[in-house]
Amino acid sequence: MDDTLFDYKGAYLQAKNNYPQIEFPQSQPGFFVGLRLLPGAKEAMNFFLLSNEYDPYILTAPSVMNPHCYTEKRLSVERELGYIFAERLFICPDKSLARGDILIDDMISGRGQESFNGQLIQFGSESYPNWKVIISELKNIFI
Repeated sequence: MDDTLFDYKGAYLQAKNNYPQIEFPQSQPGFFVGLRLLPGAKEAMNFFLLSNEYDPYILTAPSVMNPHCYTEKRLSVERELGYIFAERLFICPDKSLARGDILIDDMISGRGQESFNGQLIQFGSESYPNWKVIISELKNIFI
């Protein structure tokens, strides 16, 4: 979710700029509810949802130092992607516990991504820099 669907890094940098005295702005109430979608994220999620090949879910690790994070992430998902994706939201600190064929994440390790049983696609990498490239690549698999 963070830096894959939502602009976590942009919100973090803005919060650090606005409140430099706060060492960990992501630990503050209100941080996650203010996150906005990255370009192409909504279109990508709708593509997955409407396809016959995919059954999309959102998997995100919580900021455990901010207990508001759990609720705020859910509220952001509903606001930006609709209630259908709020029903498809999993919040888990260890992503290796998830089961699926593909995990699209900005990080390849640190929250269990390295132990995910399916294919890991690194969002924002040289091979997969954005949603347009990812969708194009995944469409080719089923054509």
